[in-house]
Amino acid sequence: MSRLQVVSGKGGTGKTTVAAALALALAKEGKRTLLVEVEGRQGIAQLFETEALPYEERKIAVAPGGGEVYALAIDPELALLDYLQMFYKLGSAGRALKKLGAIDFATTIAPGLRDVLLTGKACEAVRRKERSGRFTYDYVVMDAPPTGRITRFLNVNDEVAGLAKIGPIHNQAQAVMRVLKSPETAVHLVTLLEEMPVQETVDGIAELRSARLPVGRIIVNMVRPEVLDTADLELLRSVPRSTVARSLSSAGLGGARRGGHAERLVDPLLTQAEEYSERYTLEHEQRAVLAELGLPLHELPLFAEGMDLAGLYELARELREQGVS
Repeated sequence: MSRLQVVSGKGGTGKTTVAAALALALAKEGKRTLLVEVEGRQGIAQLFETEALPYEERKIAVAPGGGEVYALAIDPELALLDYLQMFYKLGSAGRALKKLGAIDFATTIAPGLRDVLLTGKACEAVRRKERSGRFTYDYVVMDAPPTGRITRFLNVNDEVAGLAKIGPIHNQAQAVMRVLKSPETAVHLVTLLEEMPVQETVDGIAELRSARLPVGRIIVNMVRPEVLDTADLELLRSVPRSTVARSLSSAGLGGARRGGHAERLVDPLLTQAEEYSERYTLEHEQRAVLAELGLPLHELPLFAEGMDLAGLYELARELREQGVS
């Protein structure tokens, strides 16, 4: 397993949920993971039902087997203060720059610098070691930007090429890219079994491969249970309406006479079956598209009642059973 696990996906596919479940899944048998958020949405805090995350690494969960999950919401301005302190020892002068708005100005006019700071903080956590020589974190999981900009976000070396040819910023970008383009990193894409998310996944993988960034797995999220298979659907299409009405009546859903409750239920029931058939066909077509990409493919179930902390642990268990951790 790569030590930096980057999770991206089209908006609405649940990439933050999958990233959180992956962090829990990897924190097995006493291992320690760091879950990193870079978009400032505090989605991780909501999932783990805790208060908003500060700019510090904080333990937010214990996984089965005693593993620990820490979380960090990276603030670009505070990351830049860390950077200035690390390379220039600015101390209080750096804080004064923040009050003057200089840091916000710098990250606004040079967005590439912002991405260097965000990815750099995650890569620093990957490389960090304790005095004993052991890595501080066994895995770092990044809840990354959506598929549409993940390649640009990760390919920070190109982003800062026009900002700095030499010096600390250039060196920092080079150090980040050595991690991001190595076997230490894997970029996973989250999708749904729908045409637009699948197409964006296909395009995103092509872009990542073109940039020589390491693609990991495809995780299909919110998969609905398969109620009927192909044979069931074919049989349902061939059954006369009168037979369906009699079956409903036999089940206690109204009288058998014409105009009874059972008769009135036939059309809605057959309409629902047709809608299910269309969705069933579409989902199988999208699975075939994803299978052609030649990557490990995993599926996570839809929780009809919504996602809560118990559901998050259930998704982590699903990932472990599917061999993701």
